[in-house]
Amino acid sequence: MDNRGAKLTGKAGAPGRADREAAPGEPEPSPGPARPRSGDEVTGPSGPRGVPGDRSPGLAELHPRPADTGPRAYSEPAEAVARRIEQIVLGGQRRYNRVQVSEITGVSPDRASRLWLAMGFAETGDDELVFTDSDIEALQVWDALVTSGTIAFEDEVPHARAMGQTLSRLAEWQTREIMARADELAPATDGAELAASAVDMADALLPVVERLQSYVWRRHLAAAANRILLASPGEPSATTLVVGFADIVGYTSLARHYDTAELAALLESFEENTSETVVSQHGRVVKMLGDEVLFVADSPRDAAEIALRLTGPGRAGQGLPPLRVGMATGQVLSRFGDVYGPVVNLAARLTSLARPETVLVDRELAAALRQDQSYELRARRPTAVRGYQHLRSWSLRPRDGRTG
Repeated sequence: MDNRGAKLTGKAGAPGRADREAAPGEPEPSPGPARPRSGDEVTGPSGPRGVPGDRSPGLAELHPRPADTGPRAYSEPAEAVARRIEQIVLGGQRRYNRVQVSEITGVSPDRASRLWLAMGFAETGDDELVFTDSDIEALQVWDALVTSGTIAFEDEVPHARAMGQTLSRLAEWQTREIMARADELAPATDGAELAASAVDMADALLPVVERLQSYVWRRHLAAAANRILLASPGEPSATTLVVGFADIVGYTSLARHYDTAELAALLESFEENTSETVVSQHGRVVKMLGDEVLFVADSPRDAAEIALRLTGPGRAGQGLPPLRVGMATGQVLSRFGDVYGPVVNLAARLTSLARPETVLVDRELAAALRQDQSYELRARRPTAVRGYQHLRSWSLRPRDGRTG
């Protein structure tokens, strides 16, 4: 299977597809081209799927106006409308079961099932018509990447899992946003009407959002390539970084007393402020963990500036929740965009010890910052926490009245 010398060619063509079911009174869609034969080259459109040329949509296309008068002209059940949205997103109808997918692609049912589950989708029966032409094409492209050696066979499931988990959260958020926005533009009286309203918005937004996501992804690829290629030579997955956590003080109590709207506003202000603060000081947000953000920075000074800004005075006046920060530095394992190792655990323990609006750092980070006249470091008494019997820490403050 792991044929290192194979050319990245075809099991992956660009099959035709029926874009949607015919509406009542419309002729049935004509069948697309025949299924590509094994051996065809991997080809595809030059831009994102479904984006016609370089044409930029106008505002009227992005925000279709609801009817000015009269009731909504939708009477389909919500399930049928949801299926229409699915066909818009997937580019066609469900028409294959897992056995047929295996026969067409040459990928064993067990291997295809492992990839499917790794991406975050429920297991399917042998006779269920679940898969579309897009699924066939994607599996063929994936198999070609593995066959060529571009992706190692033993790494394909972890790769699929990483992409699935990341994109699942994105899709969940985007779908809820589209449904909420559709209801704002044309308030619905029932679920079917709301779903029907979302059909128009999904149809208009899909190619636009797809293009924007590709742009943001490519920008992050460029930034990551510059950062990694310019770093010191060595194992790419093992890097020396400053790792920090910042969490909301008293979040559990706040969550008990806030209603859903208030809690959403709190988390939005927290995420916006922490993200902007981290990236503006050359750090990177690894992930949000509810009331906590995990971030990294390449230099001790950048990390110190991030932490002092996140805990500086005046946050309450801006409607921002009070935070506490813990940071440690050392070698970490970078895997699928996340970070692992004792340094990460140490930073988490320091965060749990920090008082509101304070920053605690470990021995190595304190030593790195001690020569910088911008900061003041004060040793604290050793403390016993889970995994550490005598954890040493230093509080970090700005020197000479600086406020971060």
